[in-house]
Amino acid sequence: MSRPKISLIGGGQIGGNLALLAAQKELGDIVIFDIPKVEGMVKGKALDLMQLRPHDGYDANITGTSDWNDVKDSDVFIITAGIPRKPGMDREDLLEINLGIMKDVAANIKKQAPQSFVIVISNPLDAMVYAFYKVSGFPKNQVVGMAGALDSARFRTFIAMETGLSVQDVTCMVLGGHGDTMVPITRLATVGGVPVTDLISAERLAEIEHRTRFAGGEIVKLFGNGSAFYAPAQSAIEMAESYLRDKKRVIPCASLCTGEFGIDGYFIGVPTVIGTGGVEKILEFQLTDDEQVELNNTLEVVKKTVKETGL
Repeated sequence: MSRPKISLIGGGQIGGNLALLAAQKELGDIVIFDIPKVEGMVKGKALDLMQLRPHDGYDANITGTSDWNDVKDSDVFIITAGIPRKPGMDREDLLEINLGIMKDVAANIKKQAPQSFVIVISNPLDAMVYAFYKVSGFPKNQVVGMAGALDSARFRTFIAMETGLSVQDVTCMVLGGHGDTMVPITRLATVGGVPVTDLISAERLAEIEHRTRFAGGEIVKLFGNGSAFYAPAQSAIEMAESYLRDKKRVIPCASLCTGEFGIDGYFIGVPTVIGTGGVEKILEFQLTDDEQVELNNTLEVVKKTVKETGL
């Protein structure tokens, strides 16, 4: 039986880490794709990764290319293509440049691998995943955005740092758009099943929520140039693994809502079941009035960005 084929569109910092993590988990053979101008760089990364394999013994073939024919019949695509955020830029500033790139990527993926499962990471995320969906014409179960997985990981991290307890035992979720209006659902957060509201003061929790919302910007500022790459890569790999291994993980992802949580026709962060059928189900639950107001606020921001795509 041949190994699954995973194509990474964009060979920058996230792309390189995606390739490393996918190889370490032996999820399949990996193609790192980028534009002809940087073909040497992705070929170099692929070769470097190939030479890392003997140390841990993973069997995965890793190649770099700028030829769309090399991604033919891929099982999974993870798209990071686009320019990263610079200090002072918000995700919407990226829209115009990255939209042009996404349209081209969508058309090529449709041609080369119409049955594939596609995970979009490019920012502004909610608009980019929508653009891919519209241009490709793919069914909604084949397209998803990586947002909530990362936002929730950041929320989990900050709760673990605050309590000094294992991050493995922290469970929480963040809904909504991938931006400053995201909605951490703090009342459902637990550490080992114990409500986080019993462990951390309301005032401190509000500060942690705020830090979660602006966590991406915090890293952009510290770097001075570029944006996060380790955690976003792992978040997307978790999603790809759930698809390839039919794990049925429940991961907050930007999925196309068709009535769930009162949202229709937009990709937004919701608890999503990912299995061999792609996006198999969105898990709905009762929001409080305040949470619903916050979700409606974040939806308005998503609508505005999506409208700017003109699709």
